[in-house]
Amino acid sequence: MDTTSLHPDVHPRAFTHRLTTFAHAVLFVLGFSIVFVIGWGGAATLAGQMFGTLKPILGKIGGVIAILFGLFTLKIVRIPWLYYDTRPQWLPKNGGGAASSLLMGVFFAAGWTPCIGTTLGAILTLGWNQNSAQAMVLTSGYALGMGIPFLAIGLGMDRATRWIVRFRKHVRIVEIISGLLLIAVGGLILTDSMNQIAIWGLRNGYYLDLPLGGADAPTYLIAMLAGLLSFLSPCVLPLVPAYIGYLSGQAVRS
Repeated sequence: MDTTSLHPDVHPRAFTHRLTTFAHAVLFVLGFSIVFVIGWGGAATLAGQMFGTLKPILGKIGGVIAILFGLFTLKIVRIPWLYYDTRPQWLPKNGGGAASSLLMGVFFAAGWTPCIGTTLGAILTLGWNQNSAQAMVLTSGYALGMGIPFLAIGLGMDRATRWIVRFRKHVRIVEIISGLLLIAVGGLILTDSMNQIAIWGLRNGYYLDLPLGGADAPTYLIAMLAGLLSFLSPCVLPLVPAYIGYLSGQAVRS
């Protein structure tokens, strides 16, 4: 059968392209989830204490890497190993693409300053009080909830970039916008401005959270819903354009 006659959404190449973009999103979410669970939920564990020590350094590294990704997207600098990200076959063969998206998630978590509301505060208290197992489970729910919108964006990026690619003259515009967004967020992380944004959001009541209903600890569902709501907070939204820029930069070039 001639595959060129298939609908674009079921064309083998289109499906591979969508899978590749979504896989980048999954690895990004996995990266920040690992840090959330171990670094935030497991604060009393050896790994959690190590993360607490290294967090400022990792955050700075993440800011620098975000800026480098931006410069790479703008084609100002060449970073050869990043080109592995743009090949649809990277999933089975090339570790470089998987590592870069996973590390982006890790550095996102390291540079992220959370708005600590009722739910996350209760989870972190559990971790600090040596009940790390329960805290780590609940933090995984929080990370899952926050990750759902990131995964949804990953699914939607394929359709958006296919539309852009049809109008080749706009591809460079997308790359420029994506690169500038990455550089801007990298600068925010490097200058610790994310912390100021989090404080501003809490002071002005822009952070959404769920009440615990008198319970000492949230349920897994409450933790997940709280993570989902936190995506809309000033503590997360400033990072979303950089994430979109990263995904769109990879998708447009693939």
